[in-house]
Amino acid sequence: MARGPRYKVPFRRRREGKTNYRKRLKLILSGKPRLVARKTNNYIIAQVIEARVEGDAVLAAAHSKELRNFGWLAACDNTPAAYLTGLLAGYKALKAGVEEAVLDIGLHRPIKGARIFAVLKGAVDAGLQVPHTEEILPSEDRIRGEHIAEYANRLKEEDPMLYEKIFSQYLRRGLPPEDLPSHFDEIKEKIIKSYGGE
Repeated sequence: MARGPRYKVPFRRRREGKTNYRKRLKLILSGKPRLVARKTNNYIIAQVIEARVEGDAVLAAAHSKELRNFGWLAACDNTPAAYLTGLLAGYKALKAGVEEAVLDIGLHRPIKGARIFAVLKGAVDAGLQVPHTEEILPSEDRIRGEHIAEYANRLKEEDPMLYEKIFSQYLRRGLPPEDLPSHFDEIKEKIIKSYGGE
């Protein structure tokens, strides 16, 4: 490890690989709240955060676990769940008086069509203004979960045992994975209606 009188120890969160402070500073200097999108192994989290001297203040937040309140039966960590979480966060931000934000993806790699960008698409569709390019967003098919439904259909024919193993949580909750796109549309409609959308 480096030593000497001129060696400066990096901030703890930088040492732990949790925060890129250069990137964070640029986002804060924009003067706009940040739409923070994060994914864990099981969930998607979206927050609208404002940087303040005393510390960050969360103005609006949505967790994919909240989708269960609307009747969501699928997994809480896939692309459709990410979009719906972003939609929820967008409506909550508008309700809190936030109209525009900048996207903060943290240390996630900016891969085209990633779940992080499905969160962005949901927030934008809710009416939140976030600068972005259309090319980075996932396709409408992926957002609706049609890729999951197609895979489930193929697997059901080729290997029913593996189908039941992979989609056991869906089946236990009473949702055949082939019906995911229509289930997605139904939940999206519920979220829009509950927040007074059109």
